[in-house]
Formats: sequence, C-alpha cells, structure tokens
Amino acid sequence: MTDPSVPPVAVPAAGDRRRAPAPAHLRFFHGPMDCGKSTLALQVDHNQSRQGRSGLLLTQGDRSARPLISSRVGLSRTAVEVDAGSDLLLLVRSHWAGGRRVDYLIVDEAQFLTPGQVDQLAELVDASHVDVYAFGLTTDFRARLFPGTQRLLEVADDVQRIQVEVLCWCGLPGLLNARVVDGAMVRSGATVVVADTAPTPAPTDEAGDETGAEVHYQVLCRRHHVLGQLGPTAAGPGQLALP
Repeated sequence: MTDPSVPPVAVPAAGDRRRAPAPAHLRFFHGPMDCGKSTLALQVDHNQSRQGRSGLLLTQGDRSARPLISSRVGLSRTAVEVDAGSDLLLLVRSHWAGGRRVDYLIVDEAQFLTPGQVDQLAELVDASHVDVYAFGLTTDFRARLFPGTQRLLEVADDVQRIQVEVLCWCGLPGLLNARVVDGAMVRSGATVVVADTAPTPAPTDEAGDETGAEVHYQVLCRRHHVLGQLGPTAAGPGQLALP
C-alpha cells in the first residue's frame, strides 16, 4: 500500500531517473545571430514547466551582460551564469543535494561550452535521464565552428537548424556572423567578444573620451561574408549598382 505521506519518486530529487519509462535526450538548436535561439529557449522552458517539470536555466555571455536568458523580442528569464571552468555535473548534483528536482536543462549560448562540458551534458542525459536543450550559434565571425558547437553536432541526439530566416542586407538568407569594429568587418581577433547586432556607441570614460572600439555583429549571406561587404556599394558615374 502506498503511504500518502511519502512524496512520489517518479522524478526523485537525487536525480536518479534511470527507471523512468521515457529516455532523456540531448537536443541542439543552432543558427546565426537574430534567428530566435533565446526566444525558442524560453518557449521550451515555458512548455516544460507547464507540465510540472522543474528545469535549470544556464547561460554565459548573454547580450545583457547579466545572468539572464534574454531575447530581442523582450522576453527574459533569470539563469545561472557559467564559464569555461564550471563543472555542469557538480552544478546539477548540488541542486539535487539541496532537494531541488532538475528534470531538464536549458542551455543558452551553448557555443561557448567547452567540449568537456558538452560531454558532461551527455552524461547527465545518459546516466540520470535529464533532458538537455542546448541553443547556440553555428559559426563564429571567421565562419568556423565554435568548439562547443562542434562537439554538440558530434554527440547530440537531435540537431536542428532554427527555421526563422535571417536576411542579409541583399535579401538572401543570412548564414554567417560578421564582426564589425568601428564600421569595418574584421577576420581576426579573440573568438569570444560579446556584443549585439545593433551598433552601439564606443565605451567612454568619465570625461566622455572613447576608451575602446565600437563592436557589433551583422549577419551576412555567404557571398557577402567572403567579400566583406556590409552594404551596397555606391556606383560611380555610368556604372550599374549591383548587389
């Protein structure tokens, strides 16, 4: 006979869900900037929590510079800020030790994960049946895979390119992220430089003097990323203006 005073153990706080009837999955959603990754992450969290599941939201390098998952459409949720030194297994287990259920993880900015951290997520899926939903950029400003993205593409159970279309200035689908420094596209520099797609003023000191370069990102089609062309070129006399 079931003791009504004992809480159900279908999803125990200890995190051992290996007896659960449905297996967990590691799902990775990717695309260029502005394709709605963070919006989708918050929607997945909403849908999961409505079914009584308890989730943990993780992020790093959010555009808000705060421990949030924030979307350009105005939605945001508080999240746990992690970095390259964070042990994701230990993080989740500390929640279990405190008596909090973790049925799923929402991981935004997953491109910044180390390959080892991606393997930790896979271990949580396989050993403890924690569902993981990871959201990240496909490539960096050099059109190369981020290490975290590469590892997720290698080991995720399900990989989906986000279908919200982002357009290059020419009207073709935007696939690649260009880093723009003081109005010019650059192809070298640190892999991780947090900035948004909207141009922002260069930082200034108390006297109002600029202390650094203005940096933002722009999504381009493959052709214009190769050409380094951020907009239409003005035609000279007698010339046609071609995209």
